[in-house]
Amino acid sequence: MREIYKPFVASDDPDRDIRCQDALQFAFRDLVGASVEAGWSEHEALEAIITLADDSLRRIGANDDAQTLLDVLRRMA
Repeated sequence: MREIYKPFVASDDPDRDIRCQDALQFAFRDLVGASVEAGWSEHEALEAIITLADDSLRRIGANDDAQTLLDVLRRMA
């Protein structure tokens, strides 16, 4: 898999999401290509990547929600 370059813009840059996509695009293509070479269809690989990304975003959100709840509980104690 190709190297993913580091961000070169500030975290509040309005184009940071586009820069991240640029950084990931070749590694993403390599991942899909490797999946196809392993015997998965491109459609299957893309669906799996979407599901994994969605699961990861939900986990991050759940962790953020749990942390907020823990903070409230700590203040109540």
